[in-house]
Amino acid sequence: MNKLAKLFEFGEIDSAADARSENTPPDKLTQAELAPALSASVARSSKSVAIIGGGLAGMAAATVLSQRGLQIDLFEQSDRLGGRAGSMEEPWNGQVIDQCQHVAMGCCGSFLDFCRRTGVKDCFQRHKTLHFIGPDGRQSDITAAAWLPAPLHLLPGLFGLKYLTKQECWSIARTLRKLNRLKISVENSLDTIGLWLQQQGQSGELIEKFWSTIIVSALSETVDNASLFAAKKVFADGFMSSRNAYELIIPRVPLGEIFDRRVPEWLERQGVIIHRGARVAEITFREKGAVSVFLYNGNAQDFDAAIVAVPWFEAPNLFSASPANFPLKLKRVILSSSTANFLMKLVALKQIPFASITVVHLWFDRPITPLPHAALVGKLSQWIFNSSSYCQVVISASHRVVIRYKQDELLKIVLADLAAVFPDARQATLLNSRIVTMPRAVISLQPGVDQLRPSQKTGTPNSFLAGDWTATGWPGTMEGAVRSGYLAAKELLKYLGQ
Repeated sequence: MNKLAKLFEFGEIDSAADARSENTPPDKLTQAELAPALSASVARSSKSVAIIGGGLAGMAAATVLSQRGLQIDLFEQSDRLGGRAGSMEEPWNGQVIDQCQHVAMGCCGSFLDFCRRTGVKDCFQRHKTLHFIGPDGRQSDITAAAWLPAPLHLLPGLFGLKYLTKQECWSIARTLRKLNRLKISVENSLDTIGLWLQQQGQSGELIEKFWSTIIVSALSETVDNASLFAAKKVFADGFMSSRNAYELIIPRVPLGEIFDRRVPEWLERQGVIIHRGARVAEITFREKGAVSVFLYNGNAQDFDAAIVAVPWFEAPNLFSASPANFPLKLKRVILSSSTANFLMKLVALKQIPFASITVVHLWFDRPITPLPHAALVGKLSQWIFNSSSYCQVVISASHRVVIRYKQDELLKIVLADLAAVFPDARQATLLNSRIVTMPRAVISLQPGVDQLRPSQKTGTPNSFLAGDWTATGWPGTMEGAVRSGYLAAKELLKYLGQ
């Protein structure tokens, strides 16, 4: 204990911080700011708000604003809500499966708060043990040591990784200490995490066996391309901030059941009007502060404010970039420096690179492992999520590593990966498979990309942005999406004087 404490030089350890609730609201978003009185006496407001986009960001904003009594219309262009957190029915057996495994962590305060507010917390299961399968097939488990507070709680697990030598573990621990103490910001960091790790003396083999396993799955980008700033966020918040920050929170029911049925039903009970299959063509700004929402079917409706919560590559299409298209009384606003900066940000959105995620769905005639999930170290197959004889193999950053393979080649590699580490997989018969690639799953957090992410405020006082691609300080995750919705709602409430 003394040696570990000396290594990290944390001085006084805040034991009270470890005892905080797993649902502690995210920093800068306090309950006083976000949570109204949840009683029937909350007065309905005459103010109306349009939320464009029914993913997690849009629904999170609707959650907060509806609890403030505002009149909310939520527009979603597809017939289902949830965005990328969705499900599909497999034709060959009728099973409802998720397009891609979505996982939160114990550090995801905004997402946990959203689940609690909307009553879907029971749809998720918390896993306190992380399973790692080494290149040689040996299993190592990491869980928080009961006798150590954060940030030392996971060090015994690190030293228990069977595929690492003790010397390698000490090298990783020293580098983690440096990373945690590193003073960097979005503005002053243009290094990749890979370059920084090399400068710390981390070998290519050690980067592959430890750092890459975590960074690629968290950021959907390789260590040679992921920013140092984003990588520090992953390790500092996800593994060192509190005792339960590292824990996996995995859906126990299909995502469609959660985000396309239960959450929308809860929103409708709060008075939110949900428009499915309603594609918005454009929003324009009128005199006296009105926002007009125009649909592709020709319908239009005026609102007091709007939140645009669509993907970053679609958002610019909803705003008019020409001041000539705005009423005379708003031209002074449009020509302000803040608005001009916002219009430049909109143009810059098209420069944000994307990252892909590929999921291989597999059905066997028998279970291939009793583990509910596992990270496969040193394999193309990065994570496996298992449920009986059906499993998902997730390959993040697939725009870097999968692009050179045809689907049948990729399937062979994945099956070989599983057979190499799970003896039962060698005896199992593959009944069916399906490969799904999301080309623009998330933004690619390369150095400099964070500077392109716009804030939730736009150049006009009554329009706001939400989405995991906005400036949240988080990668493109469910946490980032919900946090962006909360931040957009917070700015909108400020605008309305609430």
